[in-house]
Formats: sequence, C-alpha cells, structure tokens
Amino acid sequence: MTENITVFKQNSIRIKAGCGNIYIDPFQLKEIPKDAAYIFITHDHYDHFSTEDIEKAAGENTVLVVPEKMENKAKKLTGSVSRIISVKPGGVYEADALEFETVPMYNILKPFHPKSALWCGYVLKIDGTRIYIAGDIDAIKEAAAVKCDIALIPIGGFYTMDAKQAAELVNVMQPSVAIPVHYGELVGKPEDGRIFAEHVKAPVRAEMKIEF
Repeated sequence: MTENITVFKQNSIRIKAGCGNIYIDPFQLKEIPKDAAYIFITHDHYDHFSTEDIEKAAGENTVLVVPEKMENKAKKLTGSVSRIISVKPGGVYEADALEFETVPMYNILKPFHPKSALWCGYVLKIDGTRIYIAGDIDAIKEAAAVKCDIALIPIGGFYTMDAKQAAELVNVMQPSVAIPVHYGELVGKPEDGRIFAEHVKAPVRAEMKIEF
C-alpha cells in the first residue's frame, strides 16, 4: 500500500501513481527529476514552498496546486508549470485524472500556522486509496475527522505536534498506516520516529519512510 511513497526531508513527499508522479512540498531534492504530474503545496514557509525545488520537479505538463492566499506568490512559477490551481480548505476538487480534498492546516496555540492563513492539507484519492498529507498541524479537530487509508503526519514538535501527540491523533483517526514526517532535520530528532511508532496502537500500523 505504501511502496510508491517516498519521504525526503521535512514534508517533502513523492507518490508514484497511475495518474503520474505527485510531489508535496518538494524541498532540497538531490536530483532534478522534471517528472511531476502534480505538485501540491501546503503553505508558504521556505521549507514547504521552495521555488527552486518546484522547478526541479516540474515538467512542461505539471499542475501546481496551492492555497488560494498563495496564488500571487505562485505566479512566479507560471513559466515552469502548465497551470496553477488555487484552493481553499474544506473543498473537493478534480484536476484532470486526480481527485482530492483539502483539509484546514493550522496550529492551535502556536503562532506559526494561523487558521486565518487558510493553508491546506490534502486527501489525495489515488488508485482507490485515500492518502492524507496533513502539513504542519497540531492535533486539530479537522485532522481527527479525516477518513483515510494512509496518513502522513508531522511529529517534530515546536512548529507542529510532537511524536506522542501525533500518535494520539492517528489512534483517533484510525488509518491503516501512519507515516511520520517533518522530523530529524530542522526540527525533532531521528529517534522521534521510534517514539511515534511505540505510541501508535493497533490496528494502525506505523511505517518509517523518511530519508535522513
């Protein structure tokens, strides 16, 4: 179920799908693949909206999806992608062969990711599987309500939940698989993945994917 998912640094993710390669928040890519069918951006912080890395991943037919309030910033990439789609939290969308939903992405008590920014997590409907990419969140009610098969959840703390809080969230969500992201580099420690896995309860299965 997860063999086509690669986690790089932070929230940088690639999913190989029937509709093409999908990148989320590409950041510090080591290669220049130019093979993205879709690129999804959760918010405009430098480690999530890296124009350099978007250009590394984008090809001539790439669709770039960004939160609506980022639309003006995204226009600088007009020459690097085929089109740009702006979205709002809580919506249902279709882009060519890919259906997806948007989920609010924000912190509860921290100032880094305000709800008013209208940034987005995404539920991608890929080959019959619902994959949730949360973005930089705390244990928000909208995330707890997401129905998905695979959840990619931040665990690094400080800007997001820590490992134990993230495990508590996925235990409520009950996906089949929970994959921790956003740790071991700029925030959090590599061993946070182990802490997360120890606190995830069956039937949810924790799977480590991040590449250090």
